[in-house]
Amino acid sequence: MSNERRGTLLGVAAYLSWGLFPLYWPLLEPAGALEILSHRVVWSLVFVAALLVFARRARTGLPRDRRRLTLLSLASVVIAVNWGLYIWGVNHEHVVETSLGYFVNPLVTVALGVFVLGERLRRVQWAAVGVAAGGVVVLTVEAGRPPWIALTLAFSFGTYGLIKKVVGVGPVEGLVVETSLLAPLALGYLLVIAGTGSGTFSSDGWGHALLLAGAGPVTALPLLAFAGAAAAVPLSRLGLMQYLTPTMQFLLGVLLRHEPLGLGRLVGFLLVWIALLMFTVDSASNRRRHLAMTAEAVAA
Repeated sequence: MSNERRGTLLGVAAYLSWGLFPLYWPLLEPAGALEILSHRVVWSLVFVAALLVFARRARTGLPRDRRRLTLLSLASVVIAVNWGLYIWGVNHEHVVETSLGYFVNPLVTVALGVFVLGERLRRVQWAAVGVAAGGVVVLTVEAGRPPWIALTLAFSFGTYGLIKKVVGVGPVEGLVVETSLLAPLALGYLLVIAGTGSGTFSSDGWGHALLLAGAGPVTALPLLAFAGAAAAVPLSRLGLMQYLTPTMQFLLGVLLRHEPLGLGRLVGFLLVWIALLMFTVDSASNRRRHLAMTAEAVAA
C-alpha cells in the first residue's frame, strides 16, 4: 500500500471517528459534562504518556522552552473549553448546532489567519465569509439567539489550531503537555466529587468506569490517525475530508436524535454550505493554478 493511500485511509478514519463522537458521549451519562471532561483529560494524559514511553520519546520530544510552554498553556485552556462545551452540547440535545460549529470552523480559521497572521484573502474567499455570516444571521433570527454553541466551538477550535500552527510541536507531545497542565485541576475535581459521593466512576459499575476511562484513547487515537494523514496526503484532499465530521454529526442529530430542523434553520445551514462550497472550489482552483505555474517555471 502506498503512503498516500495509507494516509487517505488514516484521514478518513480520523474524521469518521470524530463524526461518531455524538454516539459516545451520551454513553457516559449519568456523568455530567464536567466530570466527563475531567476523565477525558486524565485518561488522555495516561494514554499518550504511555505511548511516548513506549516509543522512547518521553525525554527528547517534549518542549521545555518558556515560549512554547506558554503557548501550550493557552492551547490547553482553549481545547478544554472546546471539549467541555462539545460534550455538554451533545448530551443536551444540541448535536445539530455542534455540527454547525465544525462546518463554520474552516472559515473561522481563515478569518484568524487574516486578522492575526496578516494573511490575505481572495475576492471569492471574502464572499464566502460574507455568505457564511449571512447564514449565522439567519440562524440567529430563527432561533431568537445567536448560535453561541456553534460559534464558541468554531472560534475555540480555530484558536487552538492557530496556536498549534505557531508552536510547532508534534500532536502527541503537544497533547501530553496540554493534558499535563489540565490534569491537576481535572484530578482534583474528580477527587472532590468522589469524596462527596456525586461522582459516577465508582458508583455506576465497571462498564461505566471503563467507558469513562475509554475517553482517553477515544481522544488520542483519531488525533494520531490525523497526524499520519497530514504527513502523507495533499492538503487539498485533507481539506475536503474534514467535512465528513460535521456532516455525520448533522445527520446523527437530525435522523437519530430527531432534533428539529425547521425551514429557517435549514436556510441558515444552506448558506453556510454554499459558503464552504465557494471556499473549497476557489482553494482547489488556486492550487491548480499554482501547480501549473510551478511546472512552467521548472520547465523553463
